[in-house]
Amino acid sequence: MSYHITQEIHQKNKMFVNNMLYEYNVKHFPTDLQGRYQEINLFLTDNAGQVFGGLLGEICWNWLEIHTLMVDEKLRGQGYGSTLLKTIEQMAWDNQCDFIKVDTLSFQALTFYENHDYEIYGTLDNVGRDFKHYYLKKTLRQNL
Repeated sequence: MSYHITQEIHQKNKMFVNNMLYEYNVKHFPTDLQGRYQEINLFLTDNAGQVFGGLLGEICWNWLEIHTLMVDEKLRGQGYGSTLLKTIEQMAWDNQCDFIKVDTLSFQALTFYENHDYEIYGTLDNVGRDFKHYYLKKTLRQNL
């Protein structure tokens, strides 16, 4: 039998590969954490339903990961980003997450996250040639 590498956008195949990884990982995690996955999307909208920002994340095993936090530029500085962040932090706490992780670029929201008690645990230099990529986490619970 021969195998081939193909490049394509194929949702079914993507889901299959992701599921392969999930099934492999689940064998290594404690039983009480298996099956813990929940996508969480919060949106900042006006009364007409127009979206002006949001926070996209997921609970996975014992953490919550923030993939995207964005607020329309004309609404920044009014506390909406902080409200989104505090809302998801409460959701992480309520779901017994031990920590939250997020990443940001040097021109994005590093100070914002640091002001909300997130700590840098890693960096990458030379991102886009001129920037730095920061990986941050906020501990919610200490491992017992």
